[in-house]
Amino acid sequence: MKLSSKLFTLVLASATFGFVGCKESGTTVETNAPPATVDTHDDHAGHAHPTEGPHHGGLIELGNEEYHAELVHDEDTGSVTIYVLNAAATEQVPIESTEVTINVKHDGKPEQFKLAASPDANDPQGKSSRFVSTDAELGEHLDEEGADPKLVLTINGKSFRGTIAHDHDHEGHDHE
Repeated sequence: MKLSSKLFTLVLASATFGFVGCKESGTTVETNAPPATVDTHDDHAGHAHPTEGPHHGGLIELGNEEYHAELVHDEDTGSVTIYVLNAAATEQVPIESTEVTINVKHDGKPEQFKLAASPDANDPQGKSSRFVSTDAELGEHLDEEGADPKLVLTINGKSFRGTIAHDHDHEGHDHE
């Protein structure tokens, strides 16, 4: 009787593993199906955001793509504008800050430039998604080799620091 009990347990265990194996292989087949559409407001795995912002400026990643900023440098006027954007880098996000900061190195020394809030027409009272500096020196430093510019700002009480890439084309102006 002991032998038939062990045999029954062995048969039951084999059947159980056999069914689990079938279910697992079915799951494997399903994972080879095309991926689901990624919601641009949640997870960015497999999601490509634009290479430039809505104002045709360079993008700056903030956090783990929690937000982006867009830098627009008008070389004619010398102004530098920062737009705070959503995670997908497609829409402006108004924040409560009155200014943002760009840190640069100039002649090996750190220098800070403040960009004042300049709310867009759609920004709610007391918030701004746009920050502007008319200091031509900032624009010059952004173009310098080794300037290592960084944007520093606070969004919803959390501090963000983003690297500003020097990736525009060098034709039409000189670097000293």
